[in-house]
Amino acid sequence: MDISGKVAIVTGAGAGIGAALARRLADGGARVVLADLDAAGAAQVAASIGANAVAVGGDVADEKVIQSLIDRAESEFGPVDLYFANAGIGGGPGLDSTDEQWSAALEVNVLAHVRAARLLTPGWLERGSGYFIATASAAGLLTQIGSAPYSVTKHAAVGFAEWLSVTYGDKGIRVSCVCPMGVDTRLLHGDLIPGSPEAAELAVKAVKTAGAVLTPEQVAEVVVAGVAAETFLILPHPEVLKMYRHKGSDYDRWLEGMRRFQAMLRG
Repeated sequence: MDISGKVAIVTGAGAGIGAALARRLADGGARVVLADLDAAGAAQVAASIGANAVAVGGDVADEKVIQSLIDRAESEFGPVDLYFANAGIGGGPGLDSTDEQWSAALEVNVLAHVRAARLLTPGWLERGSGYFIATASAAGLLTQIGSAPYSVTKHAAVGFAEWLSVTYGDKGIRVSCVCPMGVDTRLLHGDLIPGSPEAAELAVKAVKTAGAVLTPEQVAEVVVAGVAAETFLILPHPEVLKMYRHKGSDYDRWLEGMRRFQAMLRG
């Protein structure tokens, strides 16, 4: 897909990967609606982009907010061509995670994707084209040491993207799933497991030990290249594919290795 002239919505665009994606899309000629719970952050990024970007504040897990994003895109630029379901949050640690932490992670990391696809798919089917890009995580292919809600919901995000592609891929709807490891964003600096410093330290140490920490701009470049190629699995860290294959080839051996890795991190 050529992004030039296309209309895109990017959630979680007030900072991090979302902000970098919005800027990269605009640089490529796309017109972008930026959404974030941090309305001021999204507005600041949109202002830095210029006339081809507008910002909307709100909780993108709320179906009414998603509909408002679609309506704003259509009124400002035209029908939505690409939807980047990029907003994401961390979660609690392990079995001591509260129901509220589980619910919040499910709402933002999974159900926000489902609700957006539910609203967009009918129009895309009618037009015969559309592109849904889900930001999951390498944790959705492997796991996340230190956080059960984050790991489980990112697995679910990958699973939903797979289902969407299988169900609608022959009907003009393209789907990609972005699965990076460490990225220099707020999640890596305290937001992955709020309120649980010990678990957060373990989780971040696992991420940083596993591979390089990329900038959001590096990730955005890989994502746009993956969209251009219409690749389902977009891996800013290519080594994740080797890890994923190793997991699939001998699940028990991989689990044993992860337990050893966790023990090493704990010292």
